[in-house]
Amino acid sequence: MQLHPRHAWTVTPREAVSLQHDLRGEIDTARTLPLAEVRLVAGVDVSVKNGMSRAAVVVTRLPDFAIVETVLATRPTPFPYVPGLLSFREGPVLEEAFSRLASAPDVFIFDGMGIAHPRRIGIASHMGLWLEKPTIGCGKTLLVGQFGPLGPEKGATAPLVDKGETIGVALRTRERVSPVFISPGHRIDLASAVAVTLAATTRFRLPEPIRFAHAAAGTL
Repeated sequence: MQLHPRHAWTVTPREAVSLQHDLRGEIDTARTLPLAEVRLVAGVDVSVKNGMSRAAVVVTRLPDFAIVETVLATRPTPFPYVPGLLSFREGPVLEEAFSRLASAPDVFIFDGMGIAHPRRIGIASHMGLWLEKPTIGCGKTLLVGQFGPLGPEKGATAPLVDKGETIGVALRTRERVSPVFISPGHRIDLASAVAVTLAATTRFRLPEPIRFAHAAAGTL
């Protein structure tokens, strides 16, 4: 798969923050992605242990979730754990994995954040610039923002708001189970991101493509 790298990964945390500020203005969260046009959905996850990172990208087909392709990449972890700078820790190994893809997913769902990020450029947004494809952030824990009451039923949403800006939603993907936090990554709007996530979710809390990617990344 052709990628569009924007910078080198060998940077300091201070330089990483500066890059995030520079790149955030290029993130596109205004494009509608009709669900009828989505056939291949990729789940993206990275496992990190003992200084090594393993990326997994699993491409699935809607609506039956048949696995079309699984790509793995493993390499030393190049960046320390710093909240808000996850993409600099996982980006290099993801870049390697993405470069090996033979298929062309219509959308990528990341185990991580899109614009629901202090500087509005989480890993789904950042790597979306590399992919130039629609990307969605699906976080298991809240990174930034607040949300109000959320109904108990599957599909219930509540706006996720930070500093007066709606940056995503808390989404109930299973009845009476803790929500996930959905935000646009790049080249997709919030409503489309929610619709794709729900279409990719069955009886579990996490979308099927992310579950497959998590299993494929495993533990090092």
